[in-house]
Amino acid sequence: MIPSLEEQLKVVVLTATKEAIEDGRKQLAAREWMSLKEGAVYANVSYNSFIKFRERGLKVFEIDGIKRVSKKEIDIFLEKNSY
Repeated sequence: MIPSLEEQLKVVVLTATKEAIEDGRKQLAAREWMSLKEGAVYANVSYNSFIKFRERGLKVFEIDGIKRVSKKEIDIFLEKNSY
């Protein structure tokens, strides 16, 4: 590969990847109810940290073993626990 072509390809792939990640975040942010894994992504923390949020009072809806958390509850929890 020609070095300049290789660099151009890197730029194109990186740009496309960044755009795809941002689009995914926007779609996730638009949803009110999320799985716990999606909630962790929305809160920008690891899944294990997100589970600790639940232990510290984050409200999670659960029925028949299916857990969902609302964006609003995550925002409230983060605001209450910020210092």
